Amino acid sequence: MAKKQFKAESKRLLELMINSIYSQREVFLRELISNASDAIDKIYYKALTDDSLSFDPSNYFIKVTADKENRTLTVMDTGIGMTQEELENNLGTIAESGSLAFKNANEIKDGYDIIGQFGVGFYAAFMVADVVTVESKAFGSEEAYKWESEGTEGYTITPIDKDQIGTTITLKIKENTDDENYDEFLEEHRLKEIIKKYSDFIRYPIKMDVTESKLKEDSEDEYEEYVEEQTINSMVPIWKKNKSELTDEDYENFYQEKRYGFDKPLKHIHLNVDGTIRYNAILYIPETRPFDYYSQEYEKGLELYSNGVLIMEKCADLVPDHFSFVKGMVDSEDLSLNISREMLQHDRQLKLIAKNINKKVKNQLLSLQKDDREKYEKFYDAFGRQLKFGVYNNFGQHKETLQDLLMFYSSTEKKLVTLAEYVSRMKEDQKYIYYAPGESIERIEKLPQTEMVADKGYEILFFTEEVDEFAIKMLMNYQDKEFKSVSSGDLDIESDEDEESTEQAQQDNQELFTAMKDILADKVKDVRASKRLKSHPVCLSAEGEISLEMEKVINAMPDNQQIKADKVLEINVNHEVFDTLQQAMEADKTKLELYTKLLFNQALLIEGLPIQDPVDFTNDICKVMVS
Repeated sequence: MAKKQFKAESKRLLELMINSIYSQREVFLRELISNASDAIDKIYYKALTDDSLSFDPSNYFIKVTADKENRTLTVMDTGIGMTQEELENNLGTIAESGSLAFKNANEIKDGYDIIGQFGVGFYAAFMVADVVTVESKAFGSEEAYKWESEGTEGYTITPIDKDQIGTTITLKIKENTDDENYDEFLEEHRLKEIIKKYSDFIRYPIKMDVTESKLKEDSEDEYEEYVEEQTINSMVPIWKKNKSELTDEDYENFYQEKRYGFDKPLKHIHLNVDGTIRYNAILYIPETRPFDYYSQEYEKGLELYSNGVLIMEKCADLVPDHFSFVKGMVDSEDLSLNISREMLQHDRQLKLIAKNINKKVKNQLLSLQKDDREKYEKFYDAFGRQLKFGVYNNFGQHKETLQDLLMFYSSTEKKLVTLAEYVSRMKEDQKYIYYAPGESIERIEKLPQTEMVADKGYEILFFTEEVDEFAIKMLMNYQDKEFKSVSSGDLDIESDEDEESTEQAQQDNQELFTAMKDILADKVKDVRASKRLKSHPVCLSAEGEISLEMEKVINAMPDNQQIKADKVLEINVNHEVFDTLQQAMEADKTKLELYTKLLFNQALLIEGLPIQDPVDFTNDICKVMVS
């Protein structure tokens, strides 16, 4: 029996296959089962096109058998089988796909899926086996043949006796090494795990002899083991069932079975798309965020299937970063895969799917926001920050998609409100959407800067997360209404009378304000009479693009970017403290310096900004106490 050699290019490809094409060795079983499913599909297709043939589903299955003693793993199918010529062509020439040739020769139309495309998956077996033996009898043939190979050195084909049509592949599993544990591919529980992971939705039964235990007869505590044949895969995927057949409980069970999360999903989306690219999808919006969601360890992505076979556990390209919380799966028969079926050859199809998923998720969230506010707020508490990051990231590329999903605490409603709800309540004379950033609702409510805006009866949005103001700066406006911080230099809401009064006070006390500015030096850009303060003596405002809150956030980052907002110290000229400042200006410049420093540090504390020299500040307080 002469050994035949692989063609030179096939030999090189086989070496590549064994060593580098597949990222995980366990996928060899996925490939062999997919090929077995193809073989049965071919019989099924022939029955559809040949009235003399009938297809009884109960006669067609795949069986996986492990023999620990002899270190063999067998995958048997009752499919169409291979002739001697097909064994030569399909297995002797790597990358010659029998499935693809069958599909082309028979002009298989949409709806009859043949999984194999490249003719290389079979050779993944050599990642775990020293010897691969294929015994096959083709449909319509009286003869059977055995193909056998130990790898790159070649193969043999010999006649054999075989009664049943179909193919049996036997792998002689490698011995363990220091780096690799090949025994796992002979363990019953591990094989079941791999089948469930990759091939759970293959349409034909995948059977195994499974060891179970039961109480011995006439015994209350002694068990005995027995072996029974079981079907490991569920066969019919939930996503290919009609939505009308499924209940919320079915979707929740699938969520739990796939371990998408330990919570109960807030909402599910079931898509059956038949357009430019055909696909099915089941998507979930979780109730709670994973513990590592806002960490570098978190991996976004949906499970990606091709014809029911798992290709990628986390396909990141299917969901944008701003919807990275979405869990679920996508199955398509139109994907262009590379030879390992682990990666896509190009991403045009993925982009089409991802674009539609993005739209569907947004619409589902808007629907939840409108119809079940309690659930939406629960979702927003978990993932609202991610939506804000989405507005800010990529220079606001996705702000139009996300702006209607945003919510902020309202000073008047005392709850979370949307931007649309805020704008709908704006007063006729109101030009801006006002907001106030701070560490908490309680602290923001006490900010001196909110007094004038609140007195006008204007609603204020409270920004309590670091990303809030950055996102709004990127958003710029909403429904043609600009955003304005209560701490900005010009609120543009003062009456003409207040404006004139403040300007007069500024002119009358310019010498005092200049002296205070000189005392504070580069700590402030200016000291001036305040238009906004009512009952508080002092506050800080900011000019330019960097706000006071943004200064805090950026300076707290680990890269140590020390930036400064252009601060303006505003003095309430109607407060009794101002009288003290005027008196000190006239009579005691030392006290004026003391009071100025104290007022500036008080303003910093109100804003939650650090005091440069706490010891100096406490000494100044002591000086006031003993004066």
